[in-house]
Amino acid sequence: MFSKILIANRGEIAVRIIKTCRKLGIATVVVYSEADADSMAVEMADEAVFIGPPPAAQSYLDAAKIIDACQRTGAQAVHPGFGFLSENATFARALESEGIVFIGPNPHAIEAMGDKIESKKFAAKAGVSTVPGHVGEIDDPAHAIKIAEEIGYPVMIKASAGGGGKGIRVAWNRKDVEEGFPAVRAEAKASFGDDRIFIEKFIESPRHVEIQVLGDKHGNVVHLFERECSIQRRNQKVIEEAPSPLLDEATRNAMGEQAVALAKAVGYDSAGTVEFVAGQDKSFFFLEMNTRLQVEHPVTEMITGVDLVEQMIRSAAGQKLPFAQKDLKITGWAVESRIYAEDPYRGFLPSIGRLVRYDPPAEGEAHGTIVRNDAGVREGDEISMFYDPMISKLSTWATTREAAIDAMGRALEDFHIEGLGHNVPFLAAVMDQDRFRSGKLSTNYIKDEFPEGFHGTAPTGFQRDVMAAVGCAMHRVMTRRAAPHLMREDWVVVENGDRRQVRVSNGDDSLTVAFQDDGRSLTLTDVDWRPGKPTFAGKLNGEVFTAAVRPAAEGFVIRHRAAQAHVLVLTPRSAELHEKLPPKKAADTSKMVLSPMPGLVVSLDVTAGQEVRAGEAVAVIEAMKMQNIIRAERDGTVKAVNAKAGDSVAADEVLVEFA
Repeated sequence: MFSKILIANRGEIAVRIIKTCRKLGIATVVVYSEADADSMAVEMADEAVFIGPPPAAQSYLDAAKIIDACQRTGAQAVHPGFGFLSENATFARALESEGIVFIGPNPHAIEAMGDKIESKKFAAKAGVSTVPGHVGEIDDPAHAIKIAEEIGYPVMIKASAGGGGKGIRVAWNRKDVEEGFPAVRAEAKASFGDDRIFIEKFIESPRHVEIQVLGDKHGNVVHLFERECSIQRRNQKVIEEAPSPLLDEATRNAMGEQAVALAKAVGYDSAGTVEFVAGQDKSFFFLEMNTRLQVEHPVTEMITGVDLVEQMIRSAAGQKLPFAQKDLKITGWAVESRIYAEDPYRGFLPSIGRLVRYDPPAEGEAHGTIVRNDAGVREGDEISMFYDPMISKLSTWATTREAAIDAMGRALEDFHIEGLGHNVPFLAAVMDQDRFRSGKLSTNYIKDEFPEGFHGTAPTGFQRDVMAAVGCAMHRVMTRRAAPHLMREDWVVVENGDRRQVRVSNGDDSLTVAFQDDGRSLTLTDVDWRPGKPTFAGKLNGEVFTAAVRPAAEGFVIRHRAAQAHVLVLTPRSAELHEKLPPKKAADTSKMVLSPMPGLVVSLDVTAGQEVRAGEAVAVIEAMKMQNIIRAERDGTVKAVNAKAGDSVAADEVLVEFA
């Protein structure tokens, strides 16, 4: 077994690997860029080596710097995590030539299955059914258009070395290919150091089901069942679960056997994932193989009890798998939610900044469920524009799918983040949806369920009661502190303009809110809140809840899961007068093109005086390794261009003004 391992990665996966190494008594070394100098991984590792500036091509993708760090520290092996150099056969061979072990599959397996183009060729030779497409590299936009029109729209433009949702565009027509091909090529070069592109048919309304495989250097390969990863946005997985609600035992066995056969055919000897496109009728065919650890591996670990990072390390050290296929079984159900620094209210665009508050739910087992949070950040850390926007991966386990989803909903309630946009409300909304809970999933789920974008959800009856009770409780505490002579029982609660008359009274360790219109009564107990605290926890009529709360110019903003309201608690006379106030008008930005996110200007494609049509591309902004095309929302003549290629811009910064 190794005595020291270098981790050639960052963020939550570096922390995850360190935890397993500690369990095995293995010392760890992490490499870090300038942007990660104060990261949790650097703090936790036994040693840390600086490898360069923030851009990945100058640090985490520089194989020579990784090898030099191994030689300087005496690390015997490298765990590449996922992304960066994890599927780079040249890197694996370079390590081997220096006597350093690559903790991952052998270079032949990486080349045969890790490269998206080569894997298609290999699968076709092996007689495996694959997605229709062009098995070969695409030279330029003209070649891409020719291939796309031969295959038939829609098509998917993909980076050969891609992964993690990077370097992918769906093209529905010729214009999409013209714009998408150069963007995918640029993303591929920036993220993977490899700008080769291929095109395949885009299958509409599919499900994404993948099989986890694990092999050793003695010819043994097993599968650890499947994960469903159909909830995606921009081809990036958002919610995963294991097992899949689609599969029956026969389909599961068939997919598993096919995945193992593919792995054995290339002598696979580590953790890897065989991905399938599945139809609602349980039909399936091979899509690609990821020759690395997957982001969503925690759900597999939770239903099998197998530490995949540990098994990768043991396999790389030459040890045999400690179990056979017959020894593995599924226990319970696990769900994973990826917590991203992105704003779901603005089309899931990246959001960078500092974690002013970062308060995740408590991990561990309680009441028959397990909560796990894989994170590489702490309160006060910064999410930069240079890397993936993931904050953490929140996973829950229970004996049934319904219970695991319920546990995830509660865990998301208890997850509090401030300082940047995040997708916790969106994830909570999905957990509450009937369609998700029924298991009727597809990769079109987000587009189907939120066709106009995500704008939160309307509060349920219970959520309206939570907001009323929490508003009354907070108002009562604040009034008692600031003006006790104004304490009274009769109030009017205003939630987003909706008024309800209430009578508020204290009991022994409780607060009662009685509605005057229908005679209903709410009892608030076990309250955990004090002025200044951003969450309000308690029980409402015996039901546990946690709400995010903050003061407004007047009243409070209260959010429970995906429902949010501005809540005022007023005297009856104040409520009368308040109703007469004129509504505030929003600023007119119709003649401006604003940057939807902070990022780097790749190009500005219009000039002053130019006539522009609605939908025409005016700029390309890059943030977190993704290039985003910004389009005009109206016809007009360009009055001014306020930025240039290479500029860093903030969210809502004016890029272009129209006359």
